[in-house]
Amino acid sequence: CVLCGRTDDCPEKYGEKRTFVEYSLTVHYYCLLMSSGIWQRGEEDEGVDGFLITDIRKEVNRAAKLKCNICKKKGASIGCVAPKCKRSYHFPCGIKRECIFQFMEDFRSYCWEHRPVQTFMDKDSRGASQCTICLDLVEHLPAYTILKSPCCKNAWFHRECLQYQALSAGIFFFRCTVCNNEDKFQKEMLRMGIYIPERDASWELEENAYQDLLQCYQHCDIRRCLCKKGRDYNEPDSKWEIKRCQCCGSRGTHLACSSLKSWEQNWECIECRSIFAKSGKYSRKKKRSLAASEKTDGTTCLMEEPSPKTPRQSSGSQRNFLLQSPKIMFQNNLSPCSHLELPASNRVTMSLSPLMLNRNWSLRQKHLREQRKEVCNILKELKVQVNTKTTRLNINADDLWNSALKGFRQRNFSPTNTIEINFTNCKNRSKTDTSAASKHHFFHLLMFHLQNSSLFEGSSAKNLSLDFQAVKDNLYFEAGKMIAVSLVHGGPSPGFFSKTLFDCLVYGPENVKPALEDVADVDVAQTVKMIKYAKSLSSLQSTIHDSYEFLAAAGCLRPITALCDKNILVNDILIHHVIKRIISPLESFRQGLKTLGVLEKMQMHPDAFSSVLCHKPERLSAETICDLFTIHSSSDVKEVRGADFWMGYLQDVESGESVVTFEDILLFVTGSSSIPSIGFDPEPTIKFLHIRYPIGNRLLNCLELPITNTYQQFKNKMELTIRNTLRVERE
Repeated sequence: CVLCGRTDDCPEKYGEKRTFVEYSLTVHYYCLLMSSGIWQRGEEDEGVDGFLITDIRKEVNRAAKLKCNICKKKGASIGCVAPKCKRSYHFPCGIKRECIFQFMEDFRSYCWEHRPVQTFMDKDSRGASQCTICLDLVEHLPAYTILKSPCCKNAWFHRECLQYQALSAGIFFFRCTVCNNEDKFQKEMLRMGIYIPERDASWELEENAYQDLLQCYQHCDIRRCLCKKGRDYNEPDSKWEIKRCQCCGSRGTHLACSSLKSWEQNWECIECRSIFAKSGKYSRKKKRSLAASEKTDGTTCLMEEPSPKTPRQSSGSQRNFLLQSPKIMFQNNLSPCSHLELPASNRVTMSLSPLMLNRNWSLRQKHLREQRKEVCNILKELKVQVNTKTTRLNINADDLWNSALKGFRQRNFSPTNTIEINFTNCKNRSKTDTSAASKHHFFHLLMFHLQNSSLFEGSSAKNLSLDFQAVKDNLYFEAGKMIAVSLVHGGPSPGFFSKTLFDCLVYGPENVKPALEDVADVDVAQTVKMIKYAKSLSSLQSTIHDSYEFLAAAGCLRPITALCDKNILVNDILIHHVIKRIISPLESFRQGLKTLGVLEKMQMHPDAFSSVLCHKPERLSAETICDLFTIHSSSDVKEVRGADFWMGYLQDVESGESVVTFEDILLFVTGSSSIPSIGFDPEPTIKFLHIRYPIGNRLLNCLELPITNTYQQFKNKMELTIRNTLRVERE
């Protein structure tokens, strides 16, 4: 862009990026609109939407003399309109620094100091509510990223959500999502810097957008359709007329295929019937009609047809619906057919043999490996953002957290820069220690510190804790940012997130149901257990009386009239203690994880990312190391024999017949004792050379091995070199 100098093509942030080859000109639409020294002097079809090319070039020349107060580079075409304020900046810099641009009237711009703000009542600035667009929680704070509706007391929005809504809805459909006010709402949003395009809504512009609504469902979904002309054949006023489900309308059947005598007869599909059955609202009258719907010749509709391996159930039984429940199939680890209904030879018992358990464990490990490979590919896509410009972090290993925090907060730090680590308290660094090895070591120490810090609570599977000082110092944001940077820059995965914390990050806290295991506070856990396992109403009320202060502070007091009320009370306590109590740290942590687009990828691929965030790295094995290293060897007999020695040595390490571990080998070659989620760059290799001892080239991740005459010589040299090298490094 000739005005801001950026190559970014992001219409949501900077407007449409337009290139005019005949004028050798590229410009962002918003940069053009907000530039202070240019006006539309032409017609709409002249120049760029009325901005003449000559005027654009004059504005470029004017801006070339002005330095941006944010990035300190020339070309700042936008100035703050506040009296006596001389700040100038590029449009993208202004967005980053939270300036406000008003896309109306004179297209004014305000710097971060003089920007307009919304007025909040004292009672408004407490608590949090849902953003009515994305349904995530939004805190009631007078912040740039948060906007309040001028027409509704309880309508709060994220600025980013409102901007996307405005771009989609256009000026004719952009209105308050709660009360539908248009005039007052649009004026306030324009004042606060939301761009509302003067066009119809995106869904109105789509060609044939509503075509599907004009079509009725015409398809027979019965498993054994009797119509010779096909499932889509429909002949009105005959037995081949298609009847749709009276409840959902999205399934159909020929009258003859379900033994319906006339079109007026009621018919429900299997999905709707199963819902009725589970809710207990499926009346006996309807069940009798289902039984009557079977054909006299034995042909039944799909909805009543069991699996070929399962004998037919009676029409009045609900067992068939229960057997089809995915939850029950999962819990029992059975097929949809109960073992009670199978022949004796085919029955399975609930107890699994050690062989089956081992097989299941192997399958789970295989599944985790596949998911981790998927994460590796995703992180490599994100790493494309990292450029060659380097940022050096000076780290004191004795004061790791404070020095890391200082480094991440320094002015020139950018997650997209290549990171170099310099350990300031290590005077005698090993000659083999490379930048990559130092970075691996730093991120390993940092993840270990975070796991055991006051920001998290729990034994192995951690949830966020509530540390008021950490909230004040914005440490939860920094922790999320550090984890995101570690994943993309080749550090280890945390592996200590609880399933509840992960689900809160991915699906939103309002969609997560915590469990008793998520409560780290011993006293709270004990209270919840006493309520949960109370065996009488009197003991339950006694426990509530003893915990009155705690329940009142948590806002969980409720009238208890029956023993079953304890379940609702337990749920309220868990939601308060595990989720609502830490909603502010959670939101800050989420914002930090957005660094480099990590959170967005987590939400797109939750199963894959849970394998690295909720599970510890897989223990290294001979197979893992063998797959990790690529052997470069010729057809020379000695090199082939060397490869055999290497494979044999891995087997010795795995069986415990060596003093060296797989972690030692990996550390010797790469500087890391574990495999990063993103993998190694470059990929580890092995070369067989005529050298005396093994060499770990950490710059290339290459293990150079000596060619020996016997396996024992090979093993002795490996153990001597690796042990001594790592011992010297530790000292």
